[in-house]
Amino acid sequence: MSATINCKEFADYFAVPVQNKMNPAYVFEVEGKPHSIEEYYLDDLGHIHHGRLSPHVLEEPVIPKNIYEVAVSLIQIFDNLDMQESGSKTWSGAQFVLERSSVLVFLPGLGEINYMHELLTNMVHKRLQVYPLHSSVTLEEQNNVFLSPVPGYRKIILSTNIAESSVTVPDVKYVIDFCLTRTLVCDEDTNYQSLRLSWASKTSCNQRKGRAGRVSKGYCYRLVHRDFWDSSIPDHVIPEMLRCPLGSTVLKVKLLDMGEPRALLATALSPPSLSDIERTILLLKEVGALAVSGQREDENPHDGELTFLGRVLAQLPVNQQLGKLIVLGHVFGCLDECLIIAAALSLKNFFAMPFRQHLDGYRNKVNFSGNSKSDCIALVEAFKVTKFALICELTWSIIYLKDELDWGRLHYVQIKRIREVAELYEELKNRISQFNMYVDSRRPVMDQEYIYKQRFILQVVLAGAFYPNYFTFGQPDEEMAVRELAGKDPKTTIVLKHIPPYGFLYYKQLQSLFRQCGQVKSIVFDGAKAFVEFSRNPTERFKTLPAVYMAIKMSQLKVSLELNVHSAEEIEGKVQGGAVSKLRSTRVNVDFQKQTVDPMQVSFNTLDPSQTITDLLLTVDVTEVVEVGHFWGYRIDEKNSEILKKLTAEINQLKLVPLPVHPHPDLVCLAPFADFDKESYFRAQILYVSGNSAEVFFVDYGNRSHVDLDLLMEIPYQLLELPFQALEFKICKMRPSAKSLICGEHWSGGASQRFASLVSGCALLVRVFSVVHSVLHVDVYRYAGVQDTVNVRDILIKEGYAELAEEPYESKQSHEALKGLFSKSIQNMADMTVSSPVKDDEKYLIRVLLESFSSNKLGPPNCKAILHGPFNPYELKCHSLTRISKFRYD
Repeated sequence: MSATINCKEFADYFAVPVQNKMNPAYVFEVEGKPHSIEEYYLDDLGHIHHGRLSPHVLEEPVIPKNIYEVAVSLIQIFDNLDMQESGSKTWSGAQFVLERSSVLVFLPGLGEINYMHELLTNMVHKRLQVYPLHSSVTLEEQNNVFLSPVPGYRKIILSTNIAESSVTVPDVKYVIDFCLTRTLVCDEDTNYQSLRLSWASKTSCNQRKGRAGRVSKGYCYRLVHRDFWDSSIPDHVIPEMLRCPLGSTVLKVKLLDMGEPRALLATALSPPSLSDIERTILLLKEVGALAVSGQREDENPHDGELTFLGRVLAQLPVNQQLGKLIVLGHVFGCLDECLIIAAALSLKNFFAMPFRQHLDGYRNKVNFSGNSKSDCIALVEAFKVTKFALICELTWSIIYLKDELDWGRLHYVQIKRIREVAELYEELKNRISQFNMYVDSRRPVMDQEYIYKQRFILQVVLAGAFYPNYFTFGQPDEEMAVRELAGKDPKTTIVLKHIPPYGFLYYKQLQSLFRQCGQVKSIVFDGAKAFVEFSRNPTERFKTLPAVYMAIKMSQLKVSLELNVHSAEEIEGKVQGGAVSKLRSTRVNVDFQKQTVDPMQVSFNTLDPSQTITDLLLTVDVTEVVEVGHFWGYRIDEKNSEILKKLTAEINQLKLVPLPVHPHPDLVCLAPFADFDKESYFRAQILYVSGNSAEVFFVDYGNRSHVDLDLLMEIPYQLLELPFQALEFKICKMRPSAKSLICGEHWSGGASQRFASLVSGCALLVRVFSVVHSVLHVDVYRYAGVQDTVNVRDILIKEGYAELAEEPYESKQSHEALKGLFSKSIQNMADMTVSSPVKDDEKYLIRVLLESFSSNKLGPPNCKAILHGPFNPYELKCHSLTRISKFRYD
């Protein structure tokens, strides 16, 4: 008999009437003879934890920290139990090597597995091999649990209930059960399934106990109190019909024409409540699967006829939302993509998330999703790319199995699950063909905007299919976010808290922690906070950097951010007789581009002094158009032209030296400009490196070019001190019109061409409205005659490409500061910005402290600092869930 089935319930359900009496069905029991298994509870384990166990009964399904410690202590004493069971007081080394049995630990989810894994792997001298077993880890990692451990090591398997009945590891002798599980339940408000932490049933726990004792005597340790087990642990799991959506069941009942759903489902073994059935029928009417006529007074409001959509949904092996997605995909011309999404979401996720490599897996998913921030679109792109690669390069043949697995590991996709999705995809195609729905195999006429248009249509279809469950971006509290970020750019910056005193000493450690996210441009240390700014490609659109998303994901994954540090007292006691203590409150900026560590000015004006300009009217030449309203250029007035002329002459009088390091993105160097009359060098920043060439951005002019790597030269330090002369502009108070909006965020090709024709090849007059993160928000005027000018924004609005928009909070704040600044005379501008000057003695002390640290005069760091974060007020607080859906980008 099964260990989990409720035999009495089944026997009573199939009872037959005999002589006016209901006789239950016979139950046949086949007794096995497994090895004995001893059971223990928390009451029996007080001796291994020195009486520190909490005596009260836990009502909420949680795992306190001290219960984790009990599990760790148990694993530590299993060697003694093995020795006692062997019957000998002393073991030979060889015998001990052969007799270390495996341990199976049941935990409710991946977060608990991660925590337990960290506790066990820190026990470096205990010779343990720890394996996670969870549905989200790769198939290869799951198969590792069946491998024999290294001689002398004990195998520890940390598993969810995946090992409860479907996995048997023969050498498991010890089972540690936290008696918890995550169960699929249906939310009454959203009618969606979600995993909820709850106590496992007694039948499930008994099934877990049976994983031990397969080849020898076993032991089961249940980490709950015995009286709690007897009184509060449920006997049986709640049947799925009582906790999961009933939509598919009701549709099947209607398709078979077996009467009213309420009447038929009332005859089930575990009948659902009438309210659940009625709510499900109303939701099916809302979806359109059941007809709503309302013409007859005697019509049952909790029943209805199947519509065409309902018949389609009843024939598909997917839930109603995914079935509706397929039908809408047929209507809107994106059936292929919708079939892929439906097949992928119906099966297990095929994105590989190797244990302790979730950040790499997340990065891969972000790359597949592009700018859409959608799991569904990531699934489509990954499926298409993988299938194309396997067919064209590797084929689906088993001959190339090793190559397929290597390709899958490289791209963090699981080939076996991709195949399962492909099989369901074909099955769905066959089923919908009976309703005259076919995937169009003809290649569409591709235009420049086809990809963006198709993606936008797919997003609309997704919203319609999953309504009323959707994910929305709320408006952030801009004033709060600006205050939290201390004026830093939210699209490029994250914040860390609990920075230790003299945190700038550890800037290399901090840079290393975030190297897996992106290139760190600078770090500003301000008391117990650090603002980490990532490098932005100057030619990219205004959007949040992927590196910021990666850093926030680190926080969500609870990646430990630790620094090896010295105590403040130790530093002050060993350096300059304590004179360095004045640096505790000093703001320090570490610039990785210029390789400098300097104290920062403390400004008391809303306009950063480094952004202060001396004129609100500028004449510029446009050199690079990023998108409509966003461009780079340089000033062509007499003063700026003289500066550029002198700088070019100084550079080309130098004896140039090849780069001392291999070229990499964000490196500032000297590079030739191919279109210049003679071979002259200019200051440039490397954007990309490809093969033997690099794309560089000329930081004094704003244009870019491809240059051979061997032509790049080292830039002298003194040339880095002069500010870059290229300016970045954004037209203020403007956004795309509905006519120009592609995929919700892109300007159309027509708008881009029109804007380029308006600003290219001529001098422009710009009026500065504000300065935000070194970007000038401006009004742009084009000369229409000798003295007349026309506003470029007005032209775009008149022609229907753009519309007026309100400026962001930071821009309006900067505008007010500029007005106050220029209301006085230029001579008094220095008085308008009150700031504490950077003192030379602070620079000297910082240099002394850094030299002492790098030369190891302070000795090895003897403390650990745990950082909090990273976080970004815009990205963490502008997201809100409306009717929480599982189909969201996480």
